[in-house]
Amino acid sequence: MDWHAVDAPDVTQDMILFDGDCVLCSHAAHFVHRHDGATRFKFVAIQSPFGRALARRFGIDADAPQTNMAIVDRRASFRADAALAVLAVLPGWRWTAVARVLPRGLRNWIYDHVARNRYQWFGRRAQCWAGDPRFRARILDQAP
Repeated sequence: MDWHAVDAPDVTQDMILFDGDCVLCSHAAHFVHRHDGATRFKFVAIQSPFGRALARRFGIDADAPQTNMAIVDRRASFRADAALAVLAVLPGWRWTAVARVLPRGLRNWIYDHVARNRYQWFGRRAQCWAGDPRFRARILDQAP
């Protein structure tokens, strides 16, 4: 799959689909939670029923996810582009758009290298680690 961004006109809530078993992915979701003062984003663990449905819709294997996904302004982005799409709207992190000068192939090669090794390097949890109640309230288990 080429993982280019696609329109998602019916998805009105900005959201991040992430691997809730992955320690790195969970930390990334918490990072967004801490820096998203406007509470723009909701979070969806791919292991949840809603997460599995979203994954299926966008061609992601929920049992062996090869990408994350961010839906920002009704557009779904994948791999490194998903992270950049999220950072582009977080206050204080818009400067990271300079990473777009790197060729997309290189950005995704780096993303893929980390993604393939994420469990080995960062660990794995038995279930999504929700953390504080304010973060838990932002996790969607079913469609909004």
